[in-house]
Amino acid sequence: MRILVGVILITLSATAWAADDDEKLFVYGTYLNCDVSGEDAADATFEKYMAPAYEATLKSGDIVGWGYMKHVAGGKWRRLTYHMGPSVTAVIKAGKKQGDMVDEKLKPRDNNFGKACHSHDDYIWENKAGNTIEQRGKVGLSVYLVCNIGNESRADELVDEVFAPIYDKQLEAGTLTSWGWFSHIVGGKYRRLLAITAEDFDQLFAARDELLGSIGGTSAGREFSSICGSHQDYLWDIVAEGR
Repeated sequence: MRILVGVILITLSATAWAADDDEKLFVYGTYLNCDVSGEDAADATFEKYMAPAYEATLKSGDIVGWGYMKHVAGGKWRRLTYHMGPSVTAVIKAGKKQGDMVDEKLKPRDNNFGKACHSHDDYIWENKAGNTIEQRGKVGLSVYLVCNIGNESRADELVDEVFAPIYDKQLEAGTLTSWGWFSHIVGGKYRRLLAITAEDFDQLFAARDELLGSIGGTSAGREFSSICGSHQDYLWDIVAEGR
């Protein structure tokens, strides 16, 4: 089913392809609301029917990466799928192609994914900072930010100037496996996304604590908070990815 294709997140390794003005990268994300009692069956259906569709579009060059994540803590979203490509139209077209592949093989009576994950929110993000092509860690933290639209570009500048060097240092030390900063193209109320991954939650929270300790109480931290003043955190298990 077409609602099953997509979502976000995530990001980098120090040697990965960095998004810039010449090499743009977009992420199509589908954030799913699921019945907890049916999630195991939904995961099995994803593995059998949806994952091969993602892999086929990766092999054909329609996308450059995809992933599937399970909720650990946070808001209402229980599952997350995403795929990545070089343009907005590329990720939309790839999503349709994936959906057609799934529809050809998945019989309605076997669609435990659709039965359990009954609604969803779609987002398309543009990668603004960090690297997003390499394999990520086993767990992730996503911070979805509500920001002042009129001053978002200044928040992006602060990430480049203040946040990025801290995260790059954590990559070099091996505390983080990846990080990324994303801007809203299509979707709901969240305007920016910060995503970090690590091999385990101990390392993930050590990296987060270092960032907060470095910028807490600083003029840059206060300015960033004045622009992106509220947020929703999610913790994810990264179940499957393709690169």
